[in-house]
Amino acid sequence: MTEIRTPRLLLRRWHDDDLVPMADINADPRVMRWIEDGSVRDLDHTAEAIERWEEEWEEEGFGLFAVELLASGELAGFTGLHVPEFLSEVGPAVAISWRLGSQFWGQGYASEAAQATLEFALQDRGLDHVISISRVGDDASENVIRKLGMVLEREMAHPVYGFPLRVHTIDLTEYQA
Repeated sequence: MTEIRTPRLLLRRWHDDDLVPMADINADPRVMRWIEDGSVRDLDHTAEAIERWEEEWEEEGFGLFAVELLASGELAGFTGLHVPEFLSEVGPAVAISWRLGSQFWGQGYASEAAQATLEFALQDRGLDHVISISRVGDDASENVIRKLGMVLEREMAHPVYGFPLRVHTIDLTEYQA
């Protein structure tokens, strides 16, 4: 089983008892504001999503990690790698993503988890290039993206919802953790 420890976090595969806390995160309108059409998600949708994330691990050898706080054992959300199939213009590509519960914002957890994920992408999975896709106006995600050293590659419209997206990139062969 793939696990990554950072000073404050455990990035790991999903457990059955992660469903309810992740569903709570997905049910928060503040969290979901920048995700797809901004709709909150229920328990069933979250269960389906976790199942898809685990399938991606099996198919691709990477996926979205559950992010657990080492100090308390709480599920903070996720970070990890995925193939952004909804955005065929950037493919084939591997994207880094994150989503944390609002109570965990502003504490550096997203940046810490994302840095560890980039190291995983380069050192464990041998990827040489990773992108990140953010919605224009999502300043918190843009801040994490800057901390990762990613640079703007292009702007485009979301193929389904039409709102503007930014695609950032990083060459991991030049990445310094």
